[in-house]
Amino acid sequence: MALTKTEKASTVDNYGRHAQDTGSPEVQIANLSERISRLTDHLKEHKHDEHSRRGLLKLVGQRRRHLNYLSKKDEGKYREVLARLGLRR
Repeated sequence: MALTKTEKASTVDNYGRHAQDTGSPEVQIANLSERISRLTDHLKEHKHDEHSRRGLLKLVGQRRRHLNYLSKKDEGKYREVLARLGLRR
C-alpha cells in the first residue's frame, strides 16, 4: 500500500512549494489522500481485512488533522487543496 518514490516525487511536483518539499501540509495531505484511495480500493475487494481498515481510519484522522492545521494557517491554500483533491469539508 505504500507509495513508490516516483509517485511521491510527482506529488511533490504537483503540490510542493519547491523541488525538495516533502513536509508542507499540502504535500502531506496529497500523499495521505493517495494512500487512502488505495486502501479504500483494497478494502472493496477484501471486506474482512480489519487490520487494513484500522490503518485506513488512522490515515483519515491524520489527513483531517493536517487539513485542520492548514485551514488555521492559510485559508486560501486550504480551499485550493480541497478543490484540487476533490475533498469536501
